[in-house]
Amino acid sequence: MAGLKHNAQGDKGLKDRSFWNNTDGIDTVPQKIIFYLVLTGVIIILVAVAWNNISPYIEGSQIEKEINGLSVELLSIQNGYLRDLNEVDSTEGSMCVAQLSLPDSVQYMSLGVDPDPDLDGNLSNSAWNAENNTIIIQHYNGVKKRFLIGGEKINFRKGSLDKNGNWNLDTNNLSENKGIVIQNPVSGEFIFELVLYDNKYTLSHF
Repeated sequence: MAGLKHNAQGDKGLKDRSFWNNTDGIDTVPQKIIFYLVLTGVIIILVAVAWNNISPYIEGSQIEKEINGLSVELLSIQNGYLRDLNEVDSTEGSMCVAQLSLPDSVQYMSLGVDPDPDLDGNLSNSAWNAENNTIIIQHYNGVKKRFLIGGEKINFRKGSLDKNGNWNLDTNNLSENKGIVIQNPVSGEFIFELVLYDNKYTLSHF
């Protein structure tokens, strides 16, 4: 019986030693972790590359949708009532409100004018070119896209607040006051009003 007991204890000792000496599992666990980390890294890289490839299309689609909405709003007031700027107490003209939220990649949006004809990103070093019925989107990378507004001629002009808090046209520089330019960020609420001076103008309230 003593011999059997001794053998049993010996067998237990052999099993314990074989367990601690078995390093197969120890080697395998880190290898699996490394494999999964590498696989995760590859997936992240592929997702990033895919996003970089499709994000310009998503941004382009968003911009086109918002510009189309803006065009519809602007056209909706063109046959409306005009506020006569020659009359102090004239009733306000037909107005529209556009909600815009263009991507941060957009440097500016212009209406009725090209403020950067030489495409150098500087809006103050060259004469602005009038482009009626045109909305221009220019990105910081130099990409410029034009959207045409159908229908009759639209004369866009930037409005300015007078001392009474009314939005008026700078009548001293009508020839120089070409179009409307909204620089980054092109986001928020933008109001336009139909007015009359020597011609019909679509005046900005911003």
